[in-house]
Amino acid sequence: MPRTTPPRPTDIASLFPALRPLARPATRLHPRPGTPTVHDSSVGGPLLWPVDEPWPVCEVPHKRRTGHRIADVRREREILRRAWARNPRTGPTPDETALLATFRRGRHAPHLSDTDPLPLLAVTQLYAADVPYLPLVGDTDVLQVLWCPYERHGPRYEVNVHLRWRRSADVHDTRTPQPEPPLADRPDLVPTPCVLHPEPITEYPHWEVLPAELRSQIARRWDADTYLSDLSTAPGWKLGGHIDWRLTGPTPLHCAACEAEMRPLLTVDAREWDGGSDSWIPVEDTSHARDMGANTPTDLYAGRGQLTIAVCGRNLLHPHRLISQ
Repeated sequence: MPRTTPPRPTDIASLFPALRPLARPATRLHPRPGTPTVHDSSVGGPLLWPVDEPWPVCEVPHKRRTGHRIADVRREREILRRAWARNPRTGPTPDETALLATFRRGRHAPHLSDTDPLPLLAVTQLYAADVPYLPLVGDTDVLQVLWCPYERHGPRYEVNVHLRWRRSADVHDTRTPQPEPPLADRPDLVPTPCVLHPEPITEYPHWEVLPAELRSQIARRWDADTYLSDLSTAPGWKLGGHIDWRLTGPTPLHCAACEAEMRPLLTVDAREWDGGSDSWIPVEDTSHARDMGANTPTDLYAGRGQLTIAVCGRNLLHPHRLISQ
């Protein structure tokens, strides 16, 4: 089923033409739980990965012995999904509750040292044929994102993200089964498999990024909260667009390799909408927008809840940067 963002409460660019050159295209990805294949754009699905190509690993020193078993994370979610579908009032049975209590964080991989190569976890796969505005390297047509599901890597407190662009026509035999780490630091660093329903939209800059004079003009008609909630950036998973600097305020983004401006590639958001962004709920989701888990389909919560991968505007292969909001 496609997903359709309702029209914005007003066409703000027609009222303030100075906004038009600041507009950027974005693609809302609208992940929803499903069973994607290697040939689908997805979150948490299998990747189109050649059988003879090494799988990327995390080699940054960090504790690897302790965490949540990824198999337990997936089993717990499935038990809960079935329980609440079976009985929306009471949920899990006493036996299921007792089983769920055994899925705890622990020293489940005592054989691992802090420097052992650790397979990265597949996070998302995006095909250019499905996803408008997908930035590509050369003649590639697929972007794949993987990460290490631990947030402390040496002195840095963030996930270790790996980007891979590839040409799908070059892949004839796909790697099966696909490697993954045994543990995750937190359950909400493990994505629930989702299919995507990409939708192109237009976004405008965060309030504090606007030129002062334009901000003053808009403020005479609306307050900053209205602009931020309804007229600038969309919530949820998206490609491109503008960064919502909701927590830190704007930070200059320059490539460490060439000093070029960096732009958002992919935003991983814990919520598709919340109480402050109801106007962005897709038309197709309005009837069940308050259902349990409806606005958290991927079960991910990276960084502070919204994690943006920014890339160099001159060379996509230059080092990327993570912005947590």
